[in-house]
Amino acid sequence: MKRLSVQRLLALTAAAVLVITPSVIWTQTSAAAMSEGLLCDTDANQTFSLTATDGYVSTPDGNSIYMWSYANSKRGFQFPGTTLCVESGRQVTVVLHNKLPEATSIVFPGQKAVKANGNPAQPQFDSGGSLTSLVQSAAATDGSVTYTFTAGSPGTYLYETGTDVDKQQQMGLYGALVVRPAGHANQVNDRGDSAFANGKEYVYLLSEIDPDVHLAVERNQPVNLNSSVARYFMINGRSMPDTLAPNNAPWLPTQPYGALVHIKPYDAATNPLPATIRYLNAGSVNYPFHPHGSDERVINRDGHALAGPEGQDLSYQKYDLDVGPGQTLDVLMDWRDVEGWNATTNPIPTQIPAITDQLLVGSDTWFSESGYLGTKNAVPSNMTQNNECGEYYHIAHSHALEQATNYGAAFGGMMTVFRIDPPAGCVSQ
Repeated sequence: MKRLSVQRLLALTAAAVLVITPSVIWTQTSAAAMSEGLLCDTDANQTFSLTATDGYVSTPDGNSIYMWSYANSKRGFQFPGTTLCVESGRQVTVVLHNKLPEATSIVFPGQKAVKANGNPAQPQFDSGGSLTSLVQSAAATDGSVTYTFTAGSPGTYLYETGTDVDKQQQMGLYGALVVRPAGHANQVNDRGDSAFANGKEYVYLLSEIDPDVHLAVERNQPVNLNSSVARYFMINGRSMPDTLAPNNAPWLPTQPYGALVHIKPYDAATNPLPATIRYLNAGSVNYPFHPHGSDERVINRDGHALAGPEGQDLSYQKYDLDVGPGQTLDVLMDWRDVEGWNATTNPIPTQIPAITDQLLVGSDTWFSESGYLGTKNAVPSNMTQNNECGEYYHIAHSHALEQATNYGAAFGGMMTVFRIDPPAGCVSQ
């Protein structure tokens, strides 16, 4: 398997609309065989065992960064923490085992009446009255603590460290908690209009890394968070182009979660339901995230449906989602092929450039075309059509452009693509 070269990646991301093929990203892997979408841990009793431990992640520029994270206790280190999926209204038990050299804990924002070892979870203080942790913690090296709560309203939540928060969250102690409506696993919330297509569920856990902080912790040196500067920006623990790789890509053994959204256009008969994307911000600044070419409908904020007191629908369409620190947004995303896939015009009149004005790399085509589905210009016989079956790829990224870099080098960071297949599906040519 191979990844995009830097030269081709730069050429690709220069365009607002990309037409690429999965064989360029990873060879000999068909679209149908890709592992895409949400991967989460479930349990019939909603009981989970997590271990706070350390390991390393890789970045596309060849760096290796020391991290902390919450891993499933039966598996090895992974980043970000294991995604937990539970059902609303049922008790959840999370047993935290700590293998780190300092005490740590977990807080569950948005969950009520959380208990730690059977007692109310509450702030902890030392003998001098200084705050040591937001909740009861697991002692360094081999401590443990058990948290219990009843899963709250359906939606998406962060779980994260409550101990030495600035440092430990920067080190990677966070993950996603997905609470599903009881009896409606394919809905975001209790409203019927929050239903999404089977298998079209995605988590975008957004975060940042200052490698200097991580190196200091690895070397057991003092950490100066006041001068911290983020250099890497990630979706699900990966930076572009690794975000395009499938789940559990073998060259990313500790970064299991991919970030490629794969959908088909809306069709009332064959594809009536949208995809859902669950955005979470585990960083320290706002992440203004958006896909090129389409709005998304925001239906949940911080685990609560956007509805009025009488059940009015208060969801809204948004092109750029400003996800604040600690915030979560749940959105529905579909693609409306207004004029038809093989139409001769686009929904909004747009002059598609002549082939001589399109972005060409060597003997390959990287189209810089309209953001709408429609007729493509003919490709000269000496050009390779890097397009598996007529699908489109659209960039999705942070609009704070420094967040779309790998240590300042564009394009990378908090960036991925959305793939839109033809209405009838993708049959390789």
